[in-house]
Amino acid sequence: MIRHDALDALPVREALPRLTDALRERGTAVLVAPPGTGKTTLVPLVLAGLTGDGPARRVVVAEPRRIAARAAARRMAWLLGEKPGESVGFTVRGERVTGRHTRVEVVTTGVLLQRLQRDQELTGVDVVVLDECHERHLDADTAAAFLWDVRETLRPELRLVAASATTDAAGWARLLGDAPVVEARGTAHPVEVVWAPPARPLRPPHGMRVDPALLTHAASVVRRALAERDGDVLVFLPGVGEISRVAAQLGTLPDVEVLQVHGRAPAAVQDAVLAPGQRRRVVLSTSVAESSLTVPGVRVVVDAGLAREPRVDHARGLSALTTVRASQAAGRQRAGRAGREAPGAVYRCWAQAEDARLPRFPSPEIKVADLTAFALQTACWGDPDASGLALLDPPPAGAMAAAGAVLTAIGAVGADGRATERGTRLARLGLHPRLGRALLDAAAAVGPALAAEVVALIGEEAPRSYGDDLAGALRTARRGDDAYAQRWRAEVRRLRALAQDVSARGTSQDTSQGTSRGTSQTGGGPPRVDEMDARVGLVAALAFPERIARADGGSYLMVSGTRAEAGAGTGLRGAPWIAVAAADRPVGRGHARVQPGAVVDEATARWAAGALLETREEVHWADGDVVARRVERLGAVELAVRPRTDAEPALVRAALLDGLRREGFGLLRWPAGAAVLRQRLAFVHRQAGEPWPDVSDEALHARVREWLEPELSRARRRADLARIDAGQALRRLLPWASGEALRLDELAPERITVPSGSAVRIDYSDPGRPVLAVKLQEMFGLQESPRVAGVPLLVHLLSPAGRPAAVTADLASFWKDGYKGVRAELRGRYPRHPWPEDPAAAEPTRHTNARLGR
Repeated sequence: MIRHDALDALPVREALPRLTDALRERGTAVLVAPPGTGKTTLVPLVLAGLTGDGPARRVVVAEPRRIAARAAARRMAWLLGEKPGESVGFTVRGERVTGRHTRVEVVTTGVLLQRLQRDQELTGVDVVVLDECHERHLDADTAAAFLWDVRETLRPELRLVAASATTDAAGWARLLGDAPVVEARGTAHPVEVVWAPPARPLRPPHGMRVDPALLTHAASVVRRALAERDGDVLVFLPGVGEISRVAAQLGTLPDVEVLQVHGRAPAAVQDAVLAPGQRRRVVLSTSVAESSLTVPGVRVVVDAGLAREPRVDHARGLSALTTVRASQAAGRQRAGRAGREAPGAVYRCWAQAEDARLPRFPSPEIKVADLTAFALQTACWGDPDASGLALLDPPPAGAMAAAGAVLTAIGAVGADGRATERGTRLARLGLHPRLGRALLDAAAAVGPALAAEVVALIGEEAPRSYGDDLAGALRTARRGDDAYAQRWRAEVRRLRALAQDVSARGTSQDTSQGTSRGTSQTGGGPPRVDEMDARVGLVAALAFPERIARADGGSYLMVSGTRAEAGAGTGLRGAPWIAVAAADRPVGRGHARVQPGAVVDEATARWAAGALLETREEVHWADGDVVARRVERLGAVELAVRPRTDAEPALVRAALLDGLRREGFGLLRWPAGAAVLRQRLAFVHRQAGEPWPDVSDEALHARVREWLEPELSRARRRADLARIDAGQALRRLLPWASGEALRLDELAPERITVPSGSAVRIDYSDPGRPVLAVKLQEMFGLQESPRVAGVPLLVHLLSPAGRPAAVTADLASFWKDGYKGVRAELRGRYPRHPWPEDPAAAEPTRHTNARLGR
């Protein structure tokens, strides 16, 4: 029996006529409705015609989280007076509750993507509602893009609704073909903001690490809220570990029940949180409770101000969740939980002054996350680079390139970037491509059961108490009875069924072909591994081939080039080879930290990462000389090295050029005339430009083959470079063809004849102002400073001892004003040399008075 009183009380009802009109006229709409208005529950029922209004339609509602999908379906079924699986059902990973008469099905966005890949037309579906699209999860963005593509090309009658409490309505409207924006007014109760910062500064979050002092402070704020306010308390914390630690600090509270809710919590716990409690409750939650869920009885929210977002380090090949400050939009969503049913309060564990500095919205996953699964989805869709998809934010080119490299290595895409048959199968498994590859390929090597166990273990982070040794963690999970072990067993059953389904459909040939392409260049089968630990390592190595690592100088060098360290006291430390399933980089440490990993051997490493195995001739400049060798390597890990004496000349020449770039042209032989020639050419190029060559280091490197090629073709090592006459080589750059080269001595003479008759060398070390250093007496009688290429020389007038007495570019001015002071200072010191009163009229000389007969 339909609960009309509850349906009529939902504020979104007043917006339904505008929404249905928009869908009838345009086929798309953006619905903006505050939390608690009924957008998740009433709207799908009305669109499906289940409330007595409108034609019967089949509606699919996509939620970003499993807990939200189950809760929304159960709430809608309750509003209809039914049980889930009748008119309203749900499908999440590992669980489906639907029936023949189901007209509204709530699914996760991941499930929706799988359906779209199997049936692009979504046969039988009339309306798709993308709920909570403001969260910008990658699956939701991808599903929206695919759905718009379907509507544009295959099914123009398919209706699309993007729904959210706080979103970029204009952006989503553009994305859905200028869809109308329908806004619903809410009836949220007022929420008082209480600023409750900790007494002392805290260390900022790093990776998964949160300052323990913040958790202690959050627990104290919970106690304060319990004392100051009525009603249940909803506490937002970044992750499962922080929830457990705060729960431990709260201990047993009198007449208060402490519940923990997160995506990994058992369904029974999630159901208990979403039902009214018998006594006062403190609900410790991750961001799953930000939207789509109404936790009854909550009047107070305590917000620790943190969230977990995916991040990927493409340079190190590491991806993981990281702790960040929650956005302002998330803060508003969390605070709104306190005003769903009555006036409430939010206690924010940070200072009011910090609030304005928080990011406005959470980072779109497409900008920061690992895009391997996304790239496989788009490749299967027929748009490998996603350039033709309607996305609010384009995927970063670097992240897509990294994802493409992974997919190529596991045989999921071909050279053109399009999905192979193997890639299509991996996409339909509903797993990350890495895990799908491990499940398929390892099933043939170690059996479906063990493959499923290990994939389930690395697919969800195990408790820290399970340790860093993956084989040891597997043994703990097998005998464990904690919540993680229970979830793990359920996932093992699901994965084992998937693996067996692959075998049942006769795909062993496809799998072996994929294994050959994705793992071994030689096409050989998997290595024989008998011990359980080694078999566990084989599965991990298949999932993360670029994280296979070899012991190297006290740490491990991964195939990707990243260094990692195994924790003390684990079974990994000291093993020659390991496969790293996950790693992070602790604060202040240069190397990643393995957590967890498994022991493997070299044969497994070669097979699992076969796409990265290569033997090549390497010739490069190292330690001041050419090093030539033949190297067998697995990515960055060198397996075998042999020196070569017959390296290809082209590779040797490239190495010599690299040496010249690194160490400079000083590696060549520079006789005195060669260095002077380069300075003269630099001067002429500065004054006259083309066709005179630029002889700066950058320019010489750019034209190195033009002037140094003949000598380089005969060189093999550093010593050969030292025998090359740089001056002779440089002369090849002179403009001989035009005849201008013959004017070099005219434009930049090496020497110039001064009034005394001496030929004095010009110093061109400063191409902007050449210098002539000459004894003062040899310049008597010269009225103007000498010039080269129209540039007056900077004359250094020397004393009889050869020391600078004066510097001038204007001799006439010096004879008139400066000479008297120099004559007065030096005349008594050098009486044997002439010091006439009028140097401009005196006779120049190289000699003393005695030689002159005076």
